[in-house]
Amino acid sequence: MRLDILNHGYGPATKVLFRIIQVYSGHPVPDAAKLVYYRPDFYGTQAKTFTHEAMRGPSAWSVADRELMAAFVSQINECAFCIGAHTATAGQAYQDSAKVHAVLTDLESAPIDDGLRATLRMLAKLTRQEQVSTEDMREVLSAGVSHQQVEDALAVCVAFNTTNRLADAFSFERLSPDGFEAGAKYLLERGYR
Repeated sequence: MRLDILNHGYGPATKVLFRIIQVYSGHPVPDAAKLVYYRPDFYGTQAKTFTHEAMRGPSAWSVADRELMAAFVSQINECAFCIGAHTATAGQAYQDSAKVHAVLTDLESAPIDDGLRATLRMLAKLTRQEQVSTEDMREVLSAGVSHQQVEDALAVCVAFNTTNRLADAFSFERLSPDGFEAGAKYLLERGYR
């Protein structure tokens, strides 16, 4: 159910910020931004901090890899807004939209390394079944992924399982392809703060 408060429930400083974003990007402010600014004390501040750290903090995974993880988890959850947003962002980060499309179309034949493939398999199982086994983790580690990389991938998974559910619960409006590309550019320049 789309809440009208996402369109109007902001103070003057936030309204100015939204106007600056709209002028800079040439597109309306995405609902994801509106949500984190609506109740910053309850959700927004903590969500921005956690998501920024998961997506842009220190990691052996590249920004492109983590954006691909976000798109992949979003696809499993069938979250149209987040699929569009993070497919565009991963494509720009890799400078290879075809690679991103290949992963989202057929993980097993996609041109990615075995460690990323094993990690995406594990994230898929966790997202679908809400659990993974010791054997699942052994498979990821045996593909050359470090314990820290597993933790980093799990952080991305948590961030986007949460965001996907909120996007669907609040009926986030899908952007045009140009809007998603503009949002991707913004996310790559500024992150999730």
